[in-house]
Amino acid sequence: MNKTLHPQYITDEQGKRVSVVLLIQQWQQVLDDLEELDDIRLYDEVKARQEPTRSLADYRKKRQPSND
Repeated sequence: MNKTLHPQYITDEQGKRVSVVLLIQQWQQVLDDLEELDDIRLYDEVKARQEPTRSLADYRKKRQPSND
């Protein structure tokens, strides 16, 4: 995984940077990293609620239809 970006900048007439050009693989890595950061943020939000939890096995047992 290459974490080094090599941006090329497009400038206006005054030399102010107005756009960035990245290789598509680098852009995809930026998107993947942003998605991972969003997942971490959501996890931290849920964890901070300190709601009661249960195991996946217990959840599945309660979800199975009763064979009565």
